[in-house]
Amino acid sequence: MLSKRLIICLDVRDGRTTKGIRFLDNVDVGDPVAMARQYYEEGCDELVFYDITASSDRRDIMIDVVRRVAAQIFIPFSVGGGIRTLDDMRAVLLAGAEKVSVNSAAVKNPKIIAAGARDFGSQCIVLGMDVKQVEAGAAIPSGYEVVINGGRTPMGLDALWWAQEGERLGAGEICLNSIDADGTQTGYELTLTRIISQAVSIPVIASGGAGTPEHLAQVLTAGQADAALIASMVHYGAYSIKDIKDYLHQRGIPVRLVW
Repeated sequence: MLSKRLIICLDVRDGRTTKGIRFLDNVDVGDPVAMARQYYEEGCDELVFYDITASSDRRDIMIDVVRRVAAQIFIPFSVGGGIRTLDDMRAVLLAGAEKVSVNSAAVKNPKIIAAGARDFGSQCIVLGMDVKQVEAGAAIPSGYEVVINGGRTPMGLDALWWAQEGERLGAGEICLNSIDADGTQTGYELTLTRIISQAVSIPVIASGGAGTPEHLAQVLTAGQADAALIASMVHYGAYSIKDIKDYLHQRGIPVRLVW
Protein backbone atom coordinates (compact mmCIF):
# COMPACT_ATOMS: atom_id res chain seq x y z
CA MET A 1 0.00 0.00 0.00
CA LEU A 2 1.28 3.46 -0.86
CA SER A 3 2.20 5.69 2.05
CA LYS A 4 -0.20 8.49 2.88
CA ARG A 5 1.42 11.90 2.60
CA LEU A 6 1.55 14.69 5.17
CA ILE A 7 1.71 18.03 3.38
CA ILE A 8 2.36 21.40 5.04
CA CYS A 9 0.68 24.46 3.55
CA LEU A 10 2.23 27.92 3.58
CA ASP A 11 -0.32 30.58 2.66
CA VAL A 12 1.76 33.64 1.78
CA ARG A 13 0.68 37.26 1.51
CA ASP A 14 3.08 40.18 1.08
CA GLY A 15 6.02 37.80 1.52
CA ARG A 16 4.87 36.47 4.93
CA THR A 17 3.12 33.27 5.94
CA THR A 18 -0.42 33.98 7.07
CA LYS A 19 -3.37 31.99 8.41
CA GLY A 20 -7.06 32.75 8.65
CA ILE A 21 -10.40 31.07 9.22
CA ARG A 22 -12.63 30.43 6.20
CA PHE A 23 -10.33 32.74 4.20
CA LEU A 24 -10.93 35.67 6.58
CA ASP A 25 -9.11 37.46 9.44
CA ASN A 26 -5.64 36.36 8.40
CA VAL A 27 -2.78 36.86 10.85
CA ASP A 28 0.98 36.79 10.30
CA VAL A 29 2.58 33.53 11.50
CA GLY A 30 6.14 33.83 10.21
CA ASP A 31 8.74 33.86 7.48
CA PRO A 32 7.90 31.30 4.76
CA VAL A 33 11.54 30.52 3.96
CA ALA A 34 12.46 29.73 7.57
CA MET A 35 9.24 27.79 8.10
CA ALA A 36 9.77 25.73 4.95
CA ARG A 37 13.25 24.74 6.11
CA GLN A 38 11.97 23.84 9.57
CA TYR A 39 9.16 21.63 8.26
CA TYR A 40 11.49 19.92 5.79
CA GLU A 41 13.95 19.11 8.58
CA GLU A 42 11.12 17.85 10.80
CA GLY A 43 10.00 15.30 8.21
CA CYS A 44 7.06 16.61 6.20
CA ASP A 45 6.54 14.75 2.93
CA GLU A 46 5.68 17.72 0.73
CA LEU A 47 5.27 21.46 0.95
CA VAL A 48 2.62 23.62 -0.70
CA PHE A 49 3.12 27.37 -1.18
CA TYR A 50 0.11 29.53 -2.05
CA ASP A 51 0.41 33.21 -2.90
CA ILE A 52 -3.13 33.75 -1.64
CA THR A 53 -3.83 37.20 -3.09
CA ALA A 54 -2.08 36.90 -6.46
CA SER A 55 -5.25 35.87 -8.30
CA SER A 56 -7.62 38.32 -6.62
CA ASP A 57 -5.07 41.16 -7.01
CA ARG A 58 -4.47 40.12 -10.64
CA ARG A 59 -0.70 40.12 -10.18
CA ASP A 60 2.11 37.66 -10.78
CA ILE A 61 3.26 35.24 -8.11
CA MET A 62 6.21 36.25 -5.89
CA ILE A 63 8.79 34.21 -7.78
CA ASP A 64 11.66 35.41 -5.59
CA VAL A 65 10.04 33.86 -2.51
CA VAL A 66 9.43 30.63 -4.44
CA ARG A 67 13.10 30.50 -5.40
CA ARG A 68 14.26 31.13 -1.83
CA VAL A 69 11.98 28.42 -0.43
CA ALA A 70 13.06 25.90 -3.09
CA ALA A 71 16.71 26.46 -2.17
CA GLN A 72 16.01 25.36 1.41
CA ILE A 73 14.12 22.08 0.91
CA PHE A 74 14.65 18.76 -0.83
CA ILE A 75 11.12 17.36 -0.93
CA PRO A 76 8.32 17.82 -3.50
CA PHE A 77 7.22 21.45 -3.59
CA SER A 78 3.97 22.69 -5.14
CA VAL A 79 3.25 26.35 -5.87
CA GLY A 80 -0.04 28.09 -6.61
CA GLY A 81 -1.56 31.54 -6.81
CA GLY A 82 -1.48 33.86 -9.81
CA ILE A 83 -0.52 31.14 -12.31
CA ARG A 84 -2.43 31.93 -15.49
CA THR A 85 -0.24 30.90 -18.44
CA LEU A 86 2.28 28.32 -19.55
CA ASP A 87 5.00 30.92 -19.07
CA ASP A 88 3.89 31.33 -15.44
CA MET A 89 4.10 27.56 -14.98
CA ARG A 90 7.53 27.42 -16.57
CA ALA A 91 8.83 30.25 -14.36
CA VAL A 92 7.66 28.51 -11.19
CA LEU A 93 9.15 25.15 -12.23
CA LEU A 94 12.44 26.80 -13.18
CA ALA A 95 12.46 28.52 -9.79
CA GLY A 96 12.59 25.09 -8.15
CA ALA A 97 9.02 23.83 -7.74
CA GLU A 98 8.12 20.27 -8.76
CA LYS A 99 4.42 21.03 -9.25
CA VAL A 100 2.18 23.96 -10.11
CA SER A 101 -1.31 24.37 -8.72
CA VAL A 102 -3.95 26.03 -10.88
CA ASN A 103 -7.25 27.05 -9.36
CA SER A 104 -9.01 30.25 -10.44
CA ALA A 105 -7.20 30.36 -13.78
CA ALA A 106 -8.22 26.78 -14.58
CA VAL A 107 -11.90 27.56 -13.98
CA LYS A 108 -11.68 30.60 -16.25
CA ASN A 109 -9.61 28.80 -18.89
CA PRO A 110 -9.75 24.98 -18.53
CA LYS A 111 -7.39 24.57 -21.50
CA ILE A 112 -4.52 25.64 -19.22
CA ILE A 113 -4.73 22.22 -17.54
CA ALA A 114 -4.36 20.32 -20.80
CA ALA A 115 -1.62 22.65 -22.06
CA GLY A 116 0.35 22.31 -18.83
CA ALA A 117 0.01 18.53 -18.83
CA ARG A 118 1.18 18.42 -22.45
CA ASP A 119 4.23 20.63 -21.94
CA PHE A 120 5.33 19.60 -18.43
CA GLY A 121 3.58 16.30 -17.72
CA SER A 122 0.45 15.53 -15.72
CA GLN A 123 2.57 14.84 -12.63
CA CYS A 124 3.37 18.57 -12.52
CA ILE A 125 -0.23 19.81 -12.70
CA VAL A 126 -2.31 20.05 -9.53
CA LEU A 127 -5.93 21.16 -9.81
CA GLY A 128 -6.65 23.32 -6.77
CA MET A 129 -10.32 23.46 -5.79
CA ASP A 130 -11.86 25.75 -3.17
CA VAL A 131 -15.32 24.38 -2.46
CA LYS A 132 -18.32 25.50 -0.41
CA GLN A 133 -21.40 23.50 0.54
CA VAL A 134 -24.63 24.87 -0.92
CA GLU A 135 -28.17 23.63 -1.40
CA ALA A 136 -28.17 20.89 -4.02
CA GLY A 137 -30.02 21.71 -7.23
CA ALA A 138 -30.04 21.25 -10.97
CA ALA A 139 -26.89 23.30 -11.50
CA ILE A 140 -25.03 21.86 -8.49
CA PRO A 141 -26.39 18.34 -7.93
CA SER A 142 -23.60 17.34 -5.52
CA GLY A 143 -24.39 20.24 -3.18
CA TYR A 144 -20.80 21.50 -3.40
CA GLU A 145 -19.90 24.61 -5.41
CA VAL A 146 -16.53 25.73 -6.76
CA VAL A 147 -15.48 29.20 -5.55
CA ILE A 148 -12.51 31.12 -6.99
CA ASN A 149 -10.41 34.21 -6.28
CA GLY A 150 -9.50 33.19 -2.75
CA GLY A 151 -13.03 32.26 -1.75
CA ARG A 152 -14.53 35.49 -3.07
CA THR A 153 -16.35 34.44 -6.26
CA PRO A 154 -18.87 31.56 -6.41
CA MET A 155 -18.98 30.10 -9.91
CA GLY A 156 -22.20 28.06 -10.03
CA LEU A 157 -19.98 25.10 -10.92
CA ASP A 158 -20.52 21.65 -9.44
CA ALA A 159 -17.39 20.47 -7.60
CA LEU A 160 -17.87 16.79 -8.47
CA TRP A 161 -18.19 17.52 -12.17
CA TRP A 162 -15.21 19.90 -12.10
CA ALA A 163 -12.97 17.34 -10.40
CA GLN A 164 -13.79 14.75 -13.08
CA GLU A 165 -13.30 17.31 -15.83
CA GLY A 166 -9.94 18.34 -14.39
CA GLU A 167 -8.78 14.74 -14.45
CA ARG A 168 -10.01 14.34 -18.04
CA LEU A 169 -8.06 17.42 -19.09
CA GLY A 170 -4.83 16.04 -17.64
CA ALA A 171 -4.45 17.13 -14.02
CA GLY A 172 -2.29 14.64 -12.13
CA GLU A 173 -3.61 15.48 -8.67
CA ILE A 174 -6.40 17.40 -6.95
CA CYS A 175 -5.95 19.57 -3.87
CA LEU A 176 -9.46 19.81 -2.44
CA ASN A 177 -10.05 22.59 0.08
CA SER A 178 -13.29 23.01 2.01
CA ILE A 179 -13.94 26.70 2.59
CA ASP A 180 -16.45 25.82 5.32
CA ALA A 181 -13.81 23.90 7.30
CA ASP A 182 -10.75 26.01 6.42
CA GLY A 183 -8.82 27.14 9.50
CA THR A 184 -11.51 25.97 11.94
CA GLN A 185 -9.43 23.04 13.29
CA THR A 186 -12.69 21.10 13.80
CA GLY A 187 -12.02 18.40 11.21
CA TYR A 188 -11.99 17.92 7.46
CA GLU A 189 -15.13 17.87 5.34
CA LEU A 190 -15.30 14.07 5.05
CA THR A 191 -18.33 13.80 2.78
CA LEU A 192 -16.87 16.18 0.19
CA THR A 193 -13.49 14.45 0.30
CA ARG A 194 -14.99 10.98 -0.05
CA ILE A 195 -17.25 11.75 -3.01
CA ILE A 196 -14.41 13.41 -4.92
CA SER A 197 -11.94 10.65 -4.06
CA GLN A 198 -14.38 8.00 -5.26
CA ALA A 199 -15.11 9.88 -8.49
CA VAL A 200 -11.54 10.26 -9.78
CA SER A 201 -8.56 7.95 -10.21
CA ILE A 202 -5.88 10.57 -9.52
CA PRO A 203 -4.64 11.35 -5.98
CA VAL A 204 -6.77 13.68 -3.85
CA ILE A 205 -5.22 15.90 -1.16
CA ALA A 206 -7.69 16.82 1.60
CA SER A 207 -7.42 20.40 2.82
CA GLY A 208 -9.21 22.54 5.37
CA GLY A 209 -10.10 21.82 8.98
CA ALA A 210 -7.22 19.83 10.50
CA GLY A 211 -6.89 20.37 14.24
CA THR A 212 -5.84 17.00 15.69
CA PRO A 213 -4.09 13.86 14.44
CA GLU A 214 -7.45 12.07 14.67
CA HIS A 215 -8.80 14.43 11.99
CA LEU A 216 -6.05 13.25 9.64
CA ALA A 217 -6.76 9.62 10.45
CA GLN A 218 -10.44 10.19 9.61
CA VAL A 219 -9.83 11.87 6.27
CA LEU A 220 -7.21 9.34 5.19
CA THR A 221 -9.53 6.42 5.96
CA ALA A 222 -13.22 7.38 5.91
CA GLY A 223 -12.54 10.30 3.58
CA GLN A 224 -10.40 8.09 1.31
CA ALA A 225 -7.88 10.89 0.69
CA ASP A 226 -4.38 10.08 -0.52
CA ALA A 227 -2.79 12.93 1.42
CA ALA A 228 -3.71 15.42 4.13
CA LEU A 229 -2.73 19.06 4.04
CA ILE A 230 -2.24 20.86 7.36
CA ALA A 231 -1.32 24.35 8.51
CA SER A 232 -2.66 25.74 11.80
CA MET A 233 -1.98 22.67 13.92
CA VAL A 234 1.76 22.90 13.20
CA HIS A 235 2.08 26.65 12.64
CA TYR A 236 0.89 27.31 16.21
CA GLY A 237 2.96 24.49 17.71
CA ALA A 238 0.08 22.29 18.89
CA TYR A 239 1.63 19.22 17.26
CA SER A 240 4.91 18.26 15.65
CA ILE A 241 5.14 16.36 12.38
CA LYS A 242 6.57 13.42 14.32
CA ASP A 243 3.60 13.47 16.73
CA ILE A 244 1.17 13.30 13.84
CA LYS A 245 2.98 10.58 11.91
CA ASP A 246 3.47 8.44 15.02
CA TYR A 247 -0.26 8.66 15.71
CA LEU A 248 -1.18 7.68 12.16
CA HIS A 249 1.29 4.78 12.24
CA GLN A 250 -0.22 3.54 15.50
CA ARG A 251 -3.62 3.58 13.80
CA GLY A 252 -2.31 1.34 11.03
CA ILE A 253 -2.17 4.11 8.41
CA PRO A 254 0.97 3.79 6.24
CA VAL A 255 3.20 6.88 6.53
CA ARG A 256 6.89 7.68 6.14
CA LEU A 257 8.02 7.78 9.77
CA VAL A 258 10.29 10.39 11.33
CA TRP A 259 13.12 8.91 13.41
